[in-house]
Amino acid sequence: MDQQPEPDHVQNIRRRRSRQSSAAPSVQLEANTALASPERAGRPLSFWLAFSGLCINTFLFALDSSTLSVALPAIAHELHGTTFESFWAGIAYLLCVVITQPLYTSLSDVFGRKPLLYAALLLFAIGSLVFGLAKNMTYIIVGRAFQGFGGGGMDLLSEIIITDITTLQERAMFLGLLAIPIAIGTILGPTIGAVFSEFVSWRWIGYANLPFVGVSFPITFFFLRLRTVNDSLMDDVKSLDWGGMALSFTGMILFVLPLSWGGALYSWASWQTLVPLIIGILILVGYFVYEALPAAPIMPYRLLQSTTAKATLLGNFMQGLVLFPLQQYLLLLFQAVYLLSQIDTAVELLPTSITCVLAASGVVITIGLLKSGYLWSIRMFWVVLTVGTGLVALLDEGSPRAMRMAIPIIWGAGIGALLRLLHLPMQASVENVDDTGLAVGLVLWFRLVGGLLGLAVSSSIFISVFAKSIAGVDNLPESLAPLREASRAISFIPTLRDLGLSRDVLGPVLGAYHKAFQTVFYAMTAFGGVGFVSSLFTKELTLQKSDLGRQAFEGQQLLS
Repeated sequence: MDQQPEPDHVQNIRRRRSRQSSAAPSVQLEANTALASPERAGRPLSFWLAFSGLCINTFLFALDSSTLSVALPAIAHELHGTTFESFWAGIAYLLCVVITQPLYTSLSDVFGRKPLLYAALLLFAIGSLVFGLAKNMTYIIVGRAFQGFGGGGMDLLSEIIITDITTLQERAMFLGLLAIPIAIGTILGPTIGAVFSEFVSWRWIGYANLPFVGVSFPITFFFLRLRTVNDSLMDDVKSLDWGGMALSFTGMILFVLPLSWGGALYSWASWQTLVPLIIGILILVGYFVYEALPAAPIMPYRLLQSTTAKATLLGNFMQGLVLFPLQQYLLLLFQAVYLLSQIDTAVELLPTSITCVLAASGVVITIGLLKSGYLWSIRMFWVVLTVGTGLVALLDEGSPRAMRMAIPIIWGAGIGALLRLLHLPMQASVENVDDTGLAVGLVLWFRLVGGLLGLAVSSSIFISVFAKSIAGVDNLPESLAPLREASRAISFIPTLRDLGLSRDVLGPVLGAYHKAFQTVFYAMTAFGGVGFVSSLFTKELTLQKSDLGRQAFEGQQLLS
């Protein structure tokens, strides 16, 4: 069957990009010459200032991903929030990140990275201010939603810009450097949330973001000097994948929401959960089929042609599936089973936090400096992650403090290293450098979707096992009666320490908590094993490429 002729604006875009590609050898020669010349390879101060601004952005995104969970009970108590409102406050941020990141990827290819980054910073600042000034839970939810709309762009665009302004052969080092603020923000989030809610005010979870945005915005505006997009704006706007955006946006909302409230607000068998979930899945299936049609799709299938790309995306999905639940339930294990406060929990997990930061940055920086391959590092750290998660599952009520502090370190090393390592094979598999930004977007999107699914699965496992265990506890004291409703088990954890009950009385209840956490960790161990299997299909591709992204630093063809 004859193919339909492409619209004129699509043909114009292809001709312009073909002319740009034909000019690439001379630019590439300059880049290679620069790499061979130390005098020309040095970067200006503006580059490093811009890079520091990107680090601030990723730090803020990671920080706000994890600060609210520990402070939410105090917020809901002060603002008289319902369980329904608390649920939405907890999910609004991550939900808005997931549904907007594909949009940021496509729109930044047309309008440029910087305008979209400015918009993301502005949305994040507005959300932080609304959150800090909130007089009721509705404003909390709105503020978190705006933070999510902005935070998703801050994270994604910062990583895409890094791929634009660095060559593949040096990117491992810069990804390692960028991993430091991400890991620090992720790890410090719960501690900062606990400190603000207990000793200052939970409102500072929002206010504290504003000075960082106040520093990042001018740095980005004045020092992030990216090459302009030369394509005709109107032609590119016409070629945008508007249908894909609509299907992705709608499908993700309908898919993610029931995953989030299943087992919490509504049972998994209820129509409130099943109807939107089924419709969301059908729309997403339609989205994946539709993406074969547009000239400039959100998810181009050309990026998925290699086995390495498909295996890497599966690995990122599985890592999110393990990371998000472990990040949440490991903290809760220490608070529920060992009756530690939020601050004491953070102290006991500090060695894990430090290890995670060092692994996230150190491994990929070493690969960049030694110009070594990534394959065996990925496989080794999948083993470390899987073994570490399995060992965490072996912790029980009688585990000594030294063991509680030591075992999670293994998990932290695995999860930290893979956060950055799993970027490398996906980017190395990209044939056209202009597609690198789309590849970054896919990696982050698959990890986030895996994380949301992991939270849903782990929540369902926890509630199911806890309900069965607590039902077998006889003579439950009146003060512990709310635990008969398993969906309240997590929110009841802070109350356990304040009841003043003896260990003999609490023992069966703590055992029920331990059994539920242990089952979650066993499931995550199995998912880690699937991640390792995905690495067996990953190939070692060269990182020694010196081409730059389509929106590289101004004049960087002479500096890279």
